[in-house]
Amino acid sequence: MSVKPVQGDAELLTETRHGNAVAYGGLRERHAPAARILARLLVDGPAEEEVVAETFAGILHLLRRGGGPREAFRPYLLTALRRTVHDRSQGRSGQVTDGEASGPWVPFVDPALSGLERSPVARAFLSLPERWRLVLWHAGVEGAGPAEIAPLLGMPVGGVAALVHVAREGWRQACLRAHLAGTPRQECRPVLGMMGVYVRGGLARRESRPLDEHMDGCAECHAVFLELADVNQGLRVIVGPLVAGPALPGYLAALDRAGGTGAAGPFGRWRRAPASRRAVAAGAAVGAVSLAAALATVLVPVSAQGPHAPSATAVPEPVAGAPTSTAAPAPVPQDPPSPPLPPSPPLPPSPEPSPGKAEKPRRPDGPGAVAPPAQRGAVPAPRLIARIDALGALVRSEAGIVAVRLRNVGAGRSGELVADVGLPDGVTVLAAARRGRAVAAIRPVGTVDGWACRAGSGGARCLRRPLAAGRATAIFLRVAVSPTAAEGSAPSVRISTAGIGVTARARTGVRTAGAPARFATDGQVSTSAIGNTLMVCASVAPACRAARSRGGDRRDNDLWEMGPLDQDRDPSTRSSSAARLALPRRSKVVWAGLYWSAGAPADGRIKFKAPGDGGYTRVRAERVTERELPAGVGYQAFADVTRLMGRLPGTYWAADASLRPGVSRHAGWSLVVIAADSRQPYSQAVVVDTATVVDREHGPAWIPLDGLTPTAAPVRVDLVTWEGDADLTGDRVTLGGRSLRPEAGDQDAGNAFDGSATGAEGTGMTFGTDVDGFRSTLGRNPVLKVSTGRDVLLFGAAVVRVRARS
Repeated sequence: MSVKPVQGDAELLTETRHGNAVAYGGLRERHAPAARILARLLVDGPAEEEVVAETFAGILHLLRRGGGPREAFRPYLLTALRRTVHDRSQGRSGQVTDGEASGPWVPFVDPALSGLERSPVARAFLSLPERWRLVLWHAGVEGAGPAEIAPLLGMPVGGVAALVHVAREGWRQACLRAHLAGTPRQECRPVLGMMGVYVRGGLARRESRPLDEHMDGCAECHAVFLELADVNQGLRVIVGPLVAGPALPGYLAALDRAGGTGAAGPFGRWRRAPASRRAVAAGAAVGAVSLAAALATVLVPVSAQGPHAPSATAVPEPVAGAPTSTAAPAPVPQDPPSPPLPPSPPLPPSPEPSPGKAEKPRRPDGPGAVAPPAQRGAVPAPRLIARIDALGALVRSEAGIVAVRLRNVGAGRSGELVADVGLPDGVTVLAAARRGRAVAAIRPVGTVDGWACRAGSGGARCLRRPLAAGRATAIFLRVAVSPTAAEGSAPSVRISTAGIGVTARARTGVRTAGAPARFATDGQVSTSAIGNTLMVCASVAPACRAARSRGGDRRDNDLWEMGPLDQDRDPSTRSSSAARLALPRRSKVVWAGLYWSAGAPADGRIKFKAPGDGGYTRVRAERVTERELPAGVGYQAFADVTRLMGRLPGTYWAADASLRPGVSRHAGWSLVVIAADSRQPYSQAVVVDTATVVDREHGPAWIPLDGLTPTAAPVRVDLVTWEGDADLTGDRVTLGGRSLRPEAGDQDAGNAFDGSATGAEGTGMTFGTDVDGFRSTLGRNPVLKVSTGRDVLLFGAAVVRVRARS
């Protein structure tokens, strides 16, 4: 017994051209639900069915005359329906002319999105074979899976995934050709020529470094990279409105609801998909129409605007700070004063959206969500995209950071914003203290963007002044995680403003291990970590001098009697060393943390001197963690030193940490800095820290980097690690399974911790102190893994900066 295979759209279209009315009936049954959804958004009442019927009749007339689509029926149908609605509104018949019958498919561009069809993304899509356009529309814009696309192609499910991959790669190559055809600047041409391989991760480290450096200072090439790195986003932002017009958000939202009606096509799959995937796709769709209007200007060929035309995209300033810092972070544009805090500490129930023309919001159970668009004819409305994340990791018995990110991608200003942050049992907001007692008012990590927060039952409520169209804002809340918090329980947020409500839930929650976030920021920032040792081999033997210069075969503090290093010629210090921070002078410090460690009992004190200081300042640790090492107890200490930072660039000194001379001893320090820099690309940055022993007995250290952009974006990682030895190989750092090569020391990916520190002055070998930088790309499962084969390490801290869409 045989089973007749399902006919694909291409076969049904061919049979329709040959007069098979049954074949066209199959096409109509398959795609009419989508046409009705779009028509319902464009016209009212009985005209909906009239428009759908007229559109199908017009396409049938076209097919019987040899024109019309060959394979990509759905995009053609939606475009034809919009053209039909337009013609009816102008009093014209929807009948197709002879010229249209023989000509290629031409997009119908809404006047509000004029110029969209000239963007490189659109031109690339229109240049592709129809078969590729079909799979890109259904997979990239509508979010259908292989099982739902297979019937449209008339092919087995197993081959669809491969075809989608091929089509996406073809779209990338077409995009690059479109950008190169736009006469970019001469220095951009070789970068664009290698961009396709770069995005796929096919370049060696030495080959990718010039591209990294170029994109650090070239906004145009950086935008192309982001465009190629996330194919689905580019399709939804440009191609989606090109086909479905400004009604795209409502169209995709209705696909969700249609899933429960038994509608034909991929609608059923959309409802069965995890809520997180529905939320991400719908979020991009709602932002697509607003972003498309801007991108229609930004993404047209460079020659159309001039090679040095400024970007039309507004980039928000950093949203950052620290709970113990008194230094003012980078300024942001001033809006009216924040609304007053609610009078009572407990959080009242979250208000439901008030009645109005706004569509009732969905409640997705995913990492991001969007507020619904207003109905046609309304005044310019805000459209909010919300996301909540646990940064780094929320670890039991530790403090951490929860980030709420919000963007208004609509055309209008929002009302006053209310963010109700819900925390799982065992996770509480760290409130302020006043004269020995806790108070309800809390200070988010970096209140520099108008948020005022108050702790309450089960979380926090934060208020903010209205958010302008095209602007973004963020809240970073410091939280405490109890030892009994349930693993996997995640925070959530509900944003309310002027009858619009949007909810989101974090992708990850409480963990039993990992590195909690110490600080976080979004903005145009640079990150850096410098450091130096406070101990050297104390021998006068030539072998010691060779080791201090990174020479010889005894580059290991386990082989020497270690003694204090005292570089400052100050009789009041017993040990001291310097490191140079090489940030641009235009930078402004947002946050700085001082870490120090030694193989000795801790007393929690150190001396610190910034450029321009006349002497040292005594610093007391905010946190000290002790661990058992082979030579005895060791520690890592931390203090926030933002308010002590001096001029940039400059040389910084540390002195007199608690240390103990002897064999196998170490002592050193590191300064971790985040600075605002208007010439840097928009980024997300986070500092995570822990004190984790890594050896064959304890195994590797796994450091999840939750809450960062999950795309193939360039990432900079600086690690602070103690007790690495240059002659004991086998130390490795991987990110998402990809091995990383250090920029300092011997630059050996198989011996990442070799007694080297960025910025160290006056010494080559920084015995037992490793401050190393690494570059890579951030994958969809960003986890740092630090391992060793023969050594014993104490992993301390990481500062991570990843490029993100502004």
